[in-house]
Amino acid sequence: MAGHEFEPADRKRPVADPTAAEPLAAEEPRQSCDPAFKHGVVVGFDGSTSSERALAYAIGMACRSGSGLIIVHVANRLPTTVWAGCEPPVFVDVPDHRTEVLGLELACAEYLAEVPWILVERGGDICHELEEVGREYEADAIVVGSTHGIVGRIFGSVAGRLAKRAQRPVVVIP
Repeated sequence: MAGHEFEPADRKRPVADPTAAEPLAAEEPRQSCDPAFKHGVVVGFDGSTSSERALAYAIGMACRSGSGLIIVHVANRLPTTVWAGCEPPVFVDVPDHRTEVLGLELACAEYLAEVPWILVERGGDICHELEEVGREYEADAIVVGSTHGIVGRIFGSVAGRLAKRAQRPVVVIP
């Protein structure tokens, strides 16, 4: 069984105004997730070598536990200050058609035939979105690949930041 759940990353999200009397209400409620994927395995996937290794591990984990696989691709988002040079009332989404390409590649992949899976696209901070998807699906674990390179060393790796803040087990695949 295979499927896709695309949640558009082009939604604009308001940012709380620190001078406002009331904080922003909770974000719009997300659609309820498919019960077949409750207590599944969430895996961050962007097509990189490390995310492919994480996906392979997550497939095995989902097969062993008899659960579904929730593959998450997080699209790029930049604060409007990058574009306008002022306080960011919203985030600007950078077009990211990679999710569609990844979805097609995954749909044709024979190694995913063993496990039910869905592809979820989100926009925002990678750590926050992976944890949010994990919470929505009541995931048993989140699997991510390790970050290599100078960007991870300067800003901290996604895996490291996620492991510090996640409310569920995080498996980091080298």
